[in-house]
Amino acid sequence: MAGCHVSPVIFRTMDIMKLQRLAPSENLSRMNTSRFGGRPLWSKPFTVVKVGEQSFGSGLVMDDTLAEKKRELYQAVEGINRGIFGLPSAKKFEIESLVQQLEYINPTPDPTLRLDKVAGCWRLVYSTISILGSKRTKLGLRDFISLDEFFQTIDIAKSKAVNVVEFSAKGLSLLSGQLSIEASFKIASATRVDINFESSTITPDQLMNVFRKNYNLLLGIFNPEGWLEITYVDGTMRIGRDDKGNIFVLERFEDRTSTQAGGGSLYQAANQAVNQSINQIPLHFLFPTVKG
Repeated sequence: MAGCHVSPVIFRTMDIMKLQRLAPSENLSRMNTSRFGGRPLWSKPFTVVKVGEQSFGSGLVMDDTLAEKKRELYQAVEGINRGIFGLPSAKKFEIESLVQQLEYINPTPDPTLRLDKVAGCWRLVYSTISILGSKRTKLGLRDFISLDEFFQTIDIAKSKAVNVVEFSAKGLSLLSGQLSIEASFKIASATRVDINFESSTITPDQLMNVFRKNYNLLLGIFNPEGWLEITYVDGTMRIGRDDKGNIFVLERFEDRTSTQAGGGSLYQAANQAVNQSINQIPLHFLFPTVKG
């Protein structure tokens, strides 16, 4: 009977709620400082997006379920350096299970038709891209260079995206640099975009000298060319999967240009002065394994 049909979304929602009750409680009292901000990621306020009725049936995914899953995911990625240097299998399974649960209740099932939700600046909080073993050694990411923030800025008017990976040299606190990758994108489906690599740069020159020998290796790790499936997006979080099998979790971030406005000229002047001094030092003195 048509009147007895129950939408699958109701059972799915109930299943998620059962998982919440069965899951072990976490110690939410710890207040470790996050590398992504002053407070732990899981303690940040959330904007809850109400999910409307789907074409396959009626019913709403409960707001508190959505918010709770986001809190659990932020807590799971706390202190793992985005997973870039590898994770224990149990931790990886925990994170990816939470990712799948959020994807299942995605409030924006057709994100490429709602690109306003995708536009702007985002900060990476988790990725299955990893730099391990000899790759990490060749890039100097064990001893000399630290990976800092990962940002992505999307300009929907120009169909452009810029990925920025920030680096810093240990022992040289005012010497910072970044790899910038520019790409274009076009809509391929209601959930997918095709991405074309356009250009890349490393600044300052001193940092480029460090990476020059293994630049293709570095670019191969972070090159976004291919396709990206946007599997979840709301006002504060975005999740995607690419053609290489990688998962990306990003949080919305205030435009980086505005955060650098106050006192930016003073920082730039100091950084420029340090860079000029550094450029006078032989490269092999700073980085013994790299020949100038």
